[in-house]
Amino acid sequence: MERVSLADVETAEAADGVHLALMAGTDSMNVQHFEIEPGAVVEEHSHPHEQTGVVYEGELTFLTDGEEIVCGPGDSYGIPGDQPHAAENRGDETVRGVDIFSPPRENPSWQD
Repeated sequence: MERVSLADVETAEAADGVHLALMAGTDSMNVQHFEIEPGAVVEEHSHPHEQTGVVYEGELTFLTDGEEIVCGPGDSYGIPGDQPHAAENRGDETVRGVDIFSPPRENPSWQD
């Protein structure tokens, strides 16, 4: 078993106002914590990993397939692998949440 504390991992600013921390992982999946400041945008992108997650603070607007889907505290979401998606914090408080990726993300580009 692996235990990883958010206090012990390095956070990287993947884009202006978008802070990510890679946490625990196994051979099949891993966990990433995120904080997205008010007004920050995660530009449209895709990756081969399936992505599920939960927002526990704030409100995050996802943009995918021409739709806007708003997730607030307690909402979870699932994004299939290779599906283009973007996200925006249109609110006035920082959005915090957790993503799970399968297969695991190893050395994502935002860590550089």
